[in-house]
Order: sequence, then C-alpha cells, then structure tokens
Amino acid sequence: MSGNTGEKKANYGPILIILAGCFWGSMGIFVRRLGLYGFDSVQIVTIRLTLAALVFCIILLIKDPSGYRISPRDIPLFFGLGVGSVLFFAVCYFTAITMMPLSAAAILLYTSPIWIMLMSVLFFHEKLTTRKLLALLLAFAGCVMVSGISGEGMTWTGFFIGLGSGIGYGLYSILGTVALRRYTPYTVTAYTFLFAACGSIAVCHPQDMISKFAAAGNLTNLIVLCILTALLTAVIPFLAYTLGLHTVEASRAGILATIEPMVATVIGIVVFSEPLTVLSGLGIILILSAVILLNRKAQGGHDNEQED
Repeated sequence: MSGNTGEKKANYGPILIILAGCFWGSMGIFVRRLGLYGFDSVQIVTIRLTLAALVFCIILLIKDPSGYRISPRDIPLFFGLGVGSVLFFAVCYFTAITMMPLSAAAILLYTSPIWIMLMSVLFFHEKLTTRKLLALLLAFAGCVMVSGISGEGMTWTGFFIGLGSGIGYGLYSILGTVALRRYTPYTVTAYTFLFAACGSIAVCHPQDMISKFAAAGNLTNLIVLCILTALLTAVIPFLAYTLGLHTVEASRAGILATIEPMVATVIGIVVFSEPLTVLSGLGIILILSAVILLNRKAQGGHDNEQED
C-alpha cells in the first residue's frame, strides 16, 4: 500500500511543475497592468514578493508551526534562495518584460533549463541521459521559435537582463533541491519569500511606492490587482513547483516548466494582440513534445535509463 501511495505522489510531480509553468506564463498581464499605475519593475516585484511572503507565512503557521524553526547555518541557503534567486530573477524578468515582447523575455528566462541541467550534473551528479538532452533540445528550440528568431525589439542591455532572469530562475531549482532535503516545502517557500521580500523592500524606494498607492484613482481595484498578482504569479506556482521538486529531478523540472513561454505567447496573442506566426505554432508543438517526452519518462519511475 505504501509503495502505491509513493508512486501516486511521484506521478503528481510533473503535473505540479507544469501547473506552475502555466501560472508563471500569466505574469506579463499583471506586470503591464501594474505598470499603468506608474510602478517600476522593482516596485512591482516588491508588491508581488511581500504579499506572497505574507501568504506563505500564514500557510506555514496553519500547516506546520514548528516549521518556523531553522538552523542558523541554513540562513545563507535561504538568503541565496530569496535574494540570489527569486528576487534577482524577478527583477530581471519584470524589467525584460517592459523592454521587449513577452515572448522574447520568456525565451531568455527559459535558458534556465540549460543552467539547471549543467548545475545538476556538477552538484548533484545527475545523469545526462539521451532522453533529457533530446527533451532539452526540443524545449529550447520551441522557446526560440515562439519568441521569434528575428530578434526584433531586442537590445544588448535587454538581452543580458533577460539572460540574468534565466540564471536566477535556474538557481531556485538547485538551491531548492538542497533546502528540501532538510525542510518541508512550506518552510522553504515561507523563508525564501521572507528573504526575497526584505531584499526587495530595501531597493524599491518605499516612499515613492506609497505615494503611487495614494495617487491611485481607484485604490480598491489596485489592491485587488496586487493580491491577484501575488496569488497567481507567486504563491500558487512557487508552492506547486517546490512540491513538485520533491519527486522530480531539478533538470527535468526545469524542462517541464518550459510550458511557460508557450502560455506567455498565447496570452500575448489573446490579450495584447501580439502576432501568431508559423514559427510560433511549431515552437508550441516542440515544447509540448518535450513535456510529453519527460512526462512519459516520469511515469516509468526509473532514472537510470540507458544511454543510446
């Protein structure tokens, strides 16, 4: 019975990772909506991370109050998760969204599976299997196609900022895997976002941000928008992704989450009237192929596949 339960839990891992990617794909909507109120990228990140930290702390209090106890030696780990990963990648990504099309920002963010796979091999000694490499190539090629390979609207500054988001995002899977060996997902997300929120508040020009709230024509609508931003682009996806990391290798999780640029592309088409090209359609097919390939592997339950 216990073996069957474990298998069922393992099978939910890829689904949780894909769910997280779908929610992250909606970030562009909220970033651009909040930008209309005059908030800059760092201030939008601060709103998102601070409210998410509050929600995660409430969840931890309800689920496992003892989870607030962490070892002092792990403070650098959570600092790295919160500031070095979540805050850094969010500032880079939200800035990139304001500098280029949503799909272009998403492709640079989703160089992350490359960094995750390299770091996983280096630090966790994960096997670099044929299936993983094929899925990585399919996913990355798909991301390039949905972004549009012409580079339209791209600058070198935007390119490096977008690339920074991919590196920072990739670091979450690596440090998160280490943290989950010692703590529950609820402790990991709560402390990660506490550190991230504190870091964001320190650099967001709080007085200017407060003045923008005060100047809002409809404060109620703005507050609702802020809450939705935190819930839909941080709380739900990060909790789902962290839970998924319990049963999914970091390298595989990074590739599965490449569903995000596909979602971002669809949202860009539907909400912001960005064009759909033949390449975008092919890219979506390649991303879905990579996800299906890895999900079939996950259902098999064996990580020691043969190299072909």
